[in-house]
Amino acid sequence: MSRSEIKAQPLTARTFAPFGDVLDCAGDPDKIINAGLCGRYHDRAQMDFADGRAGISLFQAQPRQLPYTLDLLERHPDGSQCFVPMSEHSFLVTVARDKTDLPQAFLTEPGQAINLHRGTWHGVLTPLHAPGLFAVIDRIGPGANLEEHALDPGYTITA
Repeated sequence: MSRSEIKAQPLTARTFAPFGDVLDCAGDPDKIINAGLCGRYHDRAQMDFADGRAGISLFQAQPRQLPYTLDLLERHPDGSQCFVPMSEHSFLVTVARDKTDLPQAFLTEPGQAINLHRGTWHGVLTPLHAPGLFAVIDRIGPGANLEEHALDPGYTITA
């Protein structure tokens, strides 16, 4: 069976809204703080947990390249998951409405982060440049909060 090709599109708040939130510093800050030296872009992600608590972890992912083979989707039914790159590089985000639907692919701009809504099917963390270091805010708590679905034959993601 041949793979389908998916063209990655730019990440925007409007196109990504069914899957989660885009975090960036677009527009004017919500508040000016620290004696006028800092703009605060307030409450940019809707964190949602069934139980447990929010935790911050660091992920060190190996960079990938385009074209990229998407062969695994996963989701977290008990909590949202926020990925904040710790470098000024873009990364690839793949999501799907359901594990059997055609995935969508997005390329972030430097300085953008994402928050996946609870239960959103998505590909694995896919940095396109080293160092691949991310702060991840997600649910810490008891029980399994990971479902995986292998894609066979998978999809080829292109720029």
